[in-house]
Amino acid sequence: MSILTLENIRKSYPDGEGGLRTVLGGVSLSLERGEFIAVTGPSGSGKTTLLRIAGTLLEPDSGKVFIDGQEISPGEDHSLIRNRKIGFVFQDHRLLPQLTVLQNVLLPALASAEKVPSETEKYALSLLEYAGISSLSGKYPSAISGGEGGRVALCRALVMKPAIILADEPTGQLDHENALKIASLLGKVCDDFGTGVVMVTHSDEVAAVASRKIGLSSLND
Repeated sequence: MSILTLENIRKSYPDGEGGLRTVLGGVSLSLERGEFIAVTGPSGSGKTTLLRIAGTLLEPDSGKVFIDGQEISPGEDHSLIRNRKIGFVFQDHRLLPQLTVLQNVLLPALASAEKVPSETEKYALSLLEYAGISSLSGKYPSAISGGEGGRVALCRALVMKPAIILADEPTGQLDHENALKIASLLGKVCDDFGTGVVMVTHSDEVAAVASRKIGLSSLND
């Protein structure tokens, strides 16, 4: 069974002139466990919109979304599904500057509990070691590099042991070497954890690391 299925997803936005601008005109996608999909396409082709719909952050105009076999019904609160099933990695990493690296990684665990269980903290530390940044656990985001920040963001996405990771241009602000390192680490996560990854990227070289590539085209050119 697929862990993520999108069926005939359509989405439009107001164009500011009384009409609608269609960004997704019937996109379907199926993600298996341990699979790494790269979504590519020009600006305006709906890549980020597709990722937000997959992550239950945005409702499609029409079409169906299934996560781990469960249909996502429109108009309902899906925060629990997001917290338990989906890890997010963003281009700007979104690390809180007042928290240490370890505390940033543990943030998703605090969304469903007042105190982080000791086993979750141990798992977070093991993820930092897995990503090769265990020495940074007590440092603050201002004291680490962009590439290191990307690894912290990935550890944070993994800490709740999600079935799916959705990564929106996770290498967009990194130099070439670090971009490929993050992409390779995402691929390793698929192999080692059985996690399914959907990554949006503008880079063909980064996309080549994925096991499958899906290209979107702009509907408004």
